Amino acid sequence: MLSFGDTLIQYLRTIGWALAVSIGFSLGTAIAVWIFAIISRDIDEWAEIKNKNYGVAAIFVALIVMIGLLVKSVV
Repeated sequence: MLSFGDTLIQYLRTIGWALAVSIGFSLGTAIAVWIFAIISRDIDEWAEIKNKNYGVAAIFVALIVMIGLLVKSVV
């Protein structure tokens, strides 16, 4: 049976990993969207999404999901 100190260390370790994953996901998503904006300079992505262009929205969803899978595989 784990003592209180061991349990507390495990909780802190879990919180640390959760913070690391959330920071990695946030940075990865921001970098991916930034690179996509550089690649597609002629298109205003946010205006297209406001005009209900679902293709551009699907690209953004795919970027976010792929970054999530990459972060998950690293951790």
